[in-house]
Amino acid sequence: MNEHPDSTNSSAYWLVNSNNRYYKSFRHFIGKQEQTQRLVLHNNVINKVYQQDITLTRIFNDRWSMSMDLPISDNSRSQLDPTGTTRFSTHSFGLGDMNLTAAYWLFNPAKSPKGNIQVGTGIKFATGNNNVMDYFLTNPATGARTLKLVDQSIQLGDGGTGIITEINAYYNFTPKFGFYGNFYYLLNPQDVSIPKSIATQPATSNTAPYTADVFSVPDQMLVRAGASLAVKKMDFSLGVRYDELPVYDLVGGVDGYRRPGYIIAAEPGINYRINNVALYFYCPIAIIRDRTQSVADRRATAAVASTTGVVTHGDAAFADYVINVGITVKFQ
Repeated sequence: MNEHPDSTNSSAYWLVNSNNRYYKSFRHFIGKQEQTQRLVLHNNVINKVYQQDITLTRIFNDRWSMSMDLPISDNSRSQLDPTGTTRFSTHSFGLGDMNLTAAYWLFNPAKSPKGNIQVGTGIKFATGNNNVMDYFLTNPATGARTLKLVDQSIQLGDGGTGIITEINAYYNFTPKFGFYGNFYYLLNPQDVSIPKSIATQPATSNTAPYTADVFSVPDQMLVRAGASLAVKKMDFSLGVRYDELPVYDLVGGVDGYRRPGYIIAAEPGINYRINNVALYFYCPIAIIRDRTQSVADRRATAAVASTTGVVTHGDAAFADYVINVGITVKFQ
């Protein structure tokens, strides 16, 4: 979560970071329009996601570094049974998709103390299970339950190997005040990921859209920008954050099921540094939430547009805020 490197020490060392992320998504949107009736009727879906990322970073010198990230997730999804009378929950817990990245500062920190740009790339491995199953309540009168795939939103992995690209930059106007920016893009070339418990055959882009059990393997994008102010051992920051799951991937097909959309959020943050330890807290607060029309939605709309004019546009649940709290420890 740091915006710039320690340019005063060019020797090799290790960084161990533990980041804890939590959010509760419960507000349903179609496009930018919130479906407030879902809250009134108490038939909204509620996702609670907790993820701990353990990241080990090797700083080789003041320009080169390599990191490995290991995510562990504990997720739940609360929804109504098919009769619409009883709420039940499904769960997933375990290792997510690990990644390995290498990064390089373009300018020599000793000669460019005020600002720098870091570029990075790596691989996202399909280590997270995309075949998590749980028991769904099907008949509240008898308590009958059926073992099925949990929703895509709480699966532990997306089922595909991805390519990571990163750009991080900062510029300090004074020793205490400056700007920062981060860009992250996960390129997922694989089209779909069919869990082993599903017998559905792959379809082509010219046929009907997949069901919700045949998962798309989507790209992901994150952009952050803001300002930071140092006050003694504290660093205060305020920025804008843009998270997106795109409708279309840069490479590969867009078949399968996905809920595309984006969130624009205000992101306040605090860092506290003491010796070789840094504590931090970031809390993006949603300003704009938009569940965009997916490719499957567009195909369904095109199939009936000439006769009914009905537009298909699925919804998605969004959170009001996300909590990120963690600790970074430096080892020589």
